[in-house]
Amino acid sequence: MPWSNQSGGGGPWGQRGGSGGGKSPWGSGGPQGDGSPPDLEDILRRSQDRLKDFIPGGSMGGRGLIILVLGVIAVWLLTGFYTVRPNEVGINMIFGKYTGTTAEGLRYNLPYPIGRVLQPNVTAQQRVEVGYRSTPTGQGRARDVIEESLMLTADENIVDIDFDAVWQINPARPQDYVFNLQNPDGTIKSVAESAMREVIGRRNIQAILTTEQASVAQEVRQIMQEALDAYGAGVLINVVQLQAVQPPSEVRQAFFDVNAAQQDAVRVQNEAGAFASRVVPEARGEAARTVQQAE
Repeated sequence: MPWSNQSGGGGPWGQRGGSGGGKSPWGSGGPQGDGSPPDLEDILRRSQDRLKDFIPGGSMGGRGLIILVLGVIAVWLLTGFYTVRPNEVGINMIFGKYTGTTAEGLRYNLPYPIGRVLQPNVTAQQRVEVGYRSTPTGQGRARDVIEESLMLTADENIVDIDFDAVWQINPARPQDYVFNLQNPDGTIKSVAESAMREVIGRRNIQAILTTEQASVAQEVRQIMQEALDAYGAGVLINVVQLQAVQPPSEVRQAFFDVNAAQQDAVRVQNEAGAFASRVVPEARGEAARTVQQAE
């Protein structure tokens, strides 16, 4: 059956725009005057106009823009809150400059990029090894580092010493550690090796190998602490531990043989003294009895 135009010439879209006829699916604009679909740019423009009706002032350039900016600033300021854990301290900076230290709890500093907060662990015990390197698992034989371990004694002998120093960040001066030490482990190891060489150079090898190891460790710790305090390192040296103290491996057996011979000589001398102490009085007593009998 042929199509009958009963819509006033509007075609299948209904009455054309501007004639006041029926609505199309596209709203009051309807299709284009030539019967084509509506213009998408026109639809987007109208949507933007409707959105502006919801913004105070009627445009983003007015009060609405100010509210939006203030909201963004408020959210940014809220990001400045941070929590300091019991094993930490907070080091606050503004524009890269140190402004103060905070203790445990909920704290605030201006957020990045104006402010910055560092939170070092001030209770962790850390260790540097001098003269040896332990295995990553802590098991198996450690590797000897002879350029660090061989040291000259006061009597011009060489002793092989492996030791470590246990340290932590000074809770009273954490900012010194953060700002003054670029390589903490390297600095502390160099100070430890230097202090040990100084102490060993004032003692004879026999004392180092036998009776004075505890005093050596204590003196090294004291020298290290004084040096690091002078550097403003913000570090506490808790203990120095001697892991191995012995002659160099090349002469170790010869040294032990000489030491054994010396101990044997001392033993023979002591035995001779004990024998003399027992025999001489007996001989003197026997002589005295003989004289009395002769009289």
